[in-house]
Amino acid sequence: MPHVNGIPYATNSFVWRDLENSTGYSSDGFVFALGMLNGAFTVGTPDVVSHLAEEITGPSINIPKAILAQFVVGFVTALLYLIAIFYALSDLPAVLDSTYLFPLAEIYRQATGSAAGSLGLLILAFLPTFIAAVGCYLTASRTFWTLSRDNATPFSGFFARVNPRYKNPFHSIVLCSVICTVLSCIYVGSSTAFSAFVGSFVVLSTLSYLAAILPHLLSRRANVAPGWFWMKGSIGYVVNATLVSTLWLLLSFSAFRSLCL
Repeated sequence: MPHVNGIPYATNSFVWRDLENSTGYSSDGFVFALGMLNGAFTVGTPDVVSHLAEEITGPSINIPKAILAQFVVGFVTALLYLIAIFYALSDLPAVLDSTYLFPLAEIYRQATGSAAGSLGLLILAFLPTFIAAVGCYLTASRTFWTLSRDNATPFSGFFARVNPRYKNPFHSIVLCSVICTVLSCIYVGSSTAFSAFVGSFVVLSTLSYLAAILPHLLSRRANVAPGWFWMKGSIGYVVNATLVSTLWLLLSFSAFRSLCL
């Protein structure tokens, strides 16, 4: 859009080579690693489809395919989106000092040259978020419903029921919706507390993956039944060990990232 409103594009050097370090740390490499943690907020996304296994045909084959599809589609679309955003950015200090709730609003304003254009693009970004929120509700409700069936929750008999009219665990869906709505009210009282609460999602989700993969590795991968995409031999150990090491680094960097906020 910059070529339409007469605003120049960002330079190739700014997009592909320059690094803006405003964290207070002297090591640019360390700051780059901290910046990569933004992607950690998607750590709970790839396995969402696995919680709907009972409602998918051929789950042992189709769920791994769905998870892989999320990675491939997400990588390609996110890369193209970031390249477009960087080239449309003409005033980085204005973004850093923006009074808008979302810095993305200032980037869109620079790209389109108008507040109306920025609002329109934000709406386009909000719609997929709304759809994703529905998916998160479904995932959380299925997880709680599964626990209720195993008598692992209070009032398990009530929440384990499948609604005969809607053909879904309606009670669990309503409960998860109420809990999420109540938790969102934290933002009204304190935005700092809400940010800390949301940020804990990265640490807690990472720990949940670590709690599953590390025992699997230490037990020499003997307690999980092989599936269609089982990695045989040493390749499986290498992948698991690499992932465990990456998760530990992610947890360590998360503590430093909180000091920069």
